[in-house]
Amino acid sequence: MRLLAVETSTEYCSCALLIDGRVAESHVLAGHSHSDILLPAVARLMGDAGQAFGQLDCIAFGTGPGSFTGLRIACGVAQGLAFAHGLPVVPVASLESLAEQSAADAVITAFDARMGEVYLAAYLREADGWRAVIAPMLVVAPVAAAQLPALPGAHWHGMGSGFGSHGAVLTLRYAPGRVDATAVPRAAAVAVLAARKFARGEVVAAEHAVPLYLRDKVALNVNEQAALREQQRALRELAA
Repeated sequence: MRLLAVETSTEYCSCALLIDGRVAESHVLAGHSHSDILLPAVARLMGDAGQAFGQLDCIAFGTGPGSFTGLRIACGVAQGLAFAHGLPVVPVASLESLAEQSAADAVITAFDARMGEVYLAAYLREADGWRAVIAPMLVVAPVAAAQLPALPGAHWHGMGSGFGSHGAVLTLRYAPGRVDATAVPRAAAVAVLAARKFARGEVVAAEHAVPLYLRDKVALNVNEQAALREQQRALRELAA
């Protein structure tokens, strides 16, 4: 099994090469420079391993949710490489790859979606991967415990930036035993998940690879920003 994975849904730029179960990864803080960093990083990774793209079985990418620009970059690179070398594509949800990075069996993954919102999912580990108990979803502002879906009784572990921006509400609802609010999705985890999905036949043609956006709006107008600040102020007062 040989595959290349790319993940750019956050401010980090990550790519990984999996060859027969062994993974090599490049993972750097990119800010807004993903488009400048990703392809040279891929070329170095392939060169260091002495691999040609024609030797790969597939290309995998983190579908999101996350940064709109980052998702388009990862999808575009995956599509371009797949088209050029006649390879299938394996989409992997970025929230699921975050679960894979944990050592837990029950994981709530949450990304700060900006605009007072949060991307949320929850997964239980099974023999051949993860089962989504909460499929990736957008929780709209103002994020409140009553909006969050219930979870079955398990010792849940929290992962992702959503626990930094909305930790009080998520903790109130789910009472996770452990939380890592600094965790970001990495291409190494995308690669591991993609290998399992490829073995199960969960691939798409390059032209059918699409990002997982969950919403079509990237910014608030002035009135919406003011309303959000008022909602956040009210929530802080309520929690005080």
